[in-house]
Amino acid sequence: MFGKKTEKKLRILFLDRKNDYTSQLAEYFANQFYENQYEVYSAGFEHDIIDCDMISVMYQNGEDMRRQVSKDLKNTELLPKDDFYDFVVYLEQPIFDEFSKKSPWQGKQILAPMINREDFTATDDAELFDDYVKVIDQVREWVKENLADPDKLSALVTA
Repeated sequence: MFGKKTEKKLRILFLDRKNDYTSQLAEYFANQFYENQYEVYSAGFEHDIIDCDMISVMYQNGEDMRRQVSKDLKNTELLPKDDFYDFVVYLEQPIFDEFSKKSPWQGKQILAPMINREDFTATDDAELFDDYVKVIDQVREWVKENLADPDKLSALVTA
């Protein structure tokens, strides 16, 4: 009856084009580090499957994200039906440029561009592994640093 009032979690959506790459990593790490602080989702503007090489590299580095599911923005089963988010984080510059001005999330959008697969320079499997590790580390560090304090997210809003 006089229990502690439960604080509402902030709701965050991480976006990349197909929800197959960095948005999956961001959702995974945000849930790993801040599950009690945020309600976290990821999605894409197009539907695809999660990058299998990325899943494999994560697994080889002790992170098991095999239960992650790729979602597009029309997914009503795995995304909130009310489409409300406190923050929407775009992890690719091109999709931010294409969609941020016409999105329903004005004043809540953050641009946090990560390394694109197109920027990989690998010429063999070992180098490809290293390229994925760089992206994984980049996303992990961004999530750790910027979600540690919700006020920091507010300061990052760009659109």
